[in-house]
Amino acid sequence: MADADLDEIRRARMQQLRQQSGAAGGGGGGESSEQDTQRQREADQRNSMLSQILTPTAADRLGRIRLVKESRATDIENRLIGLARSGQLRAKVTEEQLKELLGAVAEQQEKEEPKVVVTRRGGWDDDDDLEDLLKDV
Repeated sequence: MADADLDEIRRARMQQLRQQSGAAGGGGGGESSEQDTQRQREADQRNSMLSQILTPTAADRLGRIRLVKESRATDIENRLIGLARSGQLRAKVTEEQLKELLGAVAEQQEKEEPKVVVTRRGGWDDDDDLEDLLKDV
């Protein structure tokens, strides 16, 4: 199924859900529906841009990443869109390039996150106590 077909199905489903929620809500949320429409429009633009940037296998991998950790997928999408807007992407991003980008982002996040280091005092060991007990027996 082509990306355009999937986008059309998503739009139709979103329209159907909006109509159902409008009928159930009594029509009291005009401002909310405008915001929903705006958010949907932005999401459609974002998805359209990503479908132009990514190869199908890379898009599939990014979708699987989104299932596991949505914040990381959003961060990667933002970076890709930024690179595309600045003109730094000359061709579609392949799955291998996406893996490299994921590795770079993970490396950067490791540097930013504080690490907890536990240092244990020397001189006491459970094995030493066990050995002492066995000598007595």
